[in-house]
Amino acid sequence: MREAFLSLQIKMKAFNVPIIYRSPLIAAVKNKRRREDKLKDDFSPTLLDFGALRIWLARHFGFCYGVENAIEIAFRTIEENPGKRIFLLSEMIHNPQVNNDLLDRGVRFLHDTLGNPMIPLSELAPDDVVIIPAFGTTIAMQQQLSEIGLTTAAYNTTCPFVEKVWNRAAQIAEKGYSIVVHGKPKHEETRATFSHAAENTPTIIVNDLAEAHNLAAYIRQEKSKSDFYREFANRYSGGFDPEKDLQRIGVVNQTTQLATETQAIADYLKQVMISHYQLTPETIAERFADTRDTLCYATNDNQTAVTGMLETPAQLAIVVGGYNSSNTTHLAELCETKLPTYFIDSDEKMLNDHEILHFDIHRHQEILSANYLPNKTPVDILLTSGASCPDALVESVIQKLTSFYKLEKTVEELIGELR
Repeated sequence: MREAFLSLQIKMKAFNVPIIYRSPLIAAVKNKRRREDKLKDDFSPTLLDFGALRIWLARHFGFCYGVENAIEIAFRTIEENPGKRIFLLSEMIHNPQVNNDLLDRGVRFLHDTLGNPMIPLSELAPDDVVIIPAFGTTIAMQQQLSEIGLTTAAYNTTCPFVEKVWNRAAQIAEKGYSIVVHGKPKHEETRATFSHAAENTPTIIVNDLAEAHNLAAYIRQEKSKSDFYREFANRYSGGFDPEKDLQRIGVVNQTTQLATETQAIADYLKQVMISHYQLTPETIAERFADTRDTLCYATNDNQTAVTGMLETPAQLAIVVGGYNSSNTTHLAELCETKLPTYFIDSDEKMLNDHEILHFDIHRHQEILSANYLPNKTPVDILLTSGASCPDALVESVIQKLTSFYKLEKTVEELIGELR
């Protein structure tokens, strides 16, 4: 019932997102799709047909509920606290434009994305303002801020879907299950979720399906405790005993992980428990908790929209967003399965119609590629963006692409057709 109520709130609430992040073109596209597909059943892309250039926009992309909520709170906090020192625990979201805008307005970051201190907490005073980012934070950090005398409730931008995962973990912890968190161990959200889960029950992090396979060896007690503590160093809660604490488990996840991988991990570990303990459908719950899917709606929608978009014949895909954005990285990963994919964080990375600077998600570095646009017309390009990417940035990418071609219509004319 609570989840249904939360979903209703999400549908009804509109956020005051700064105009610098808005886009007339993208707003027209999204409004048209909402009118035509109120139940969000159609995951086919939207065609922006300029003649020589055809851009296929994913059905769902860009700012999600949690990001818009965080941005609104952050900018309101700045307006309502003139003269005060304002800090962010770490990056508000994984988008360089938004974070730089906050820095330009005087906000300072206390930690980098890995949790390393940039400003000592000892420099903070009770009358300072500290904003909790959308990823949430650890219980230990909350306690430290409280001991300083800081009140963060009014400046807490933690995404409600992240809190939903924490609540789900607490529910299964009460029933005596240990928790397996599917997440990137160094990601801010995973660190926060691990902290909240470990407060109530033994908890461990697995990064991917391969690590879930490694964990299975300890469920079956095929490997020693010393191997476990070495293999999963810094990813298990204090006092974790693999012989005892892996007998009853449930899986939750970092909300921006690949939905298919989270499901695969849960299905695999469930089968391991069934096989090892000789469980029947009636007795599965004795060893494996039914946590259901804890991915957020935007992650699900954006990934499904990319799957739908990839059914369209095209020469390449462009994915826009912050390079350290987990959900955006997964969109690029999906696109790479079908066609050449260029992951960029701004339109400036398209240096011209021949060269592009883009992020290689495998080597974790920006690389230069030549001849990324085919020497033919019309050219079909698939385009999407991550949940922390402003619509204005997507439009700037479209505008840059249109500058490379002789078009039959302008962006402004296309906006008129969409309305």
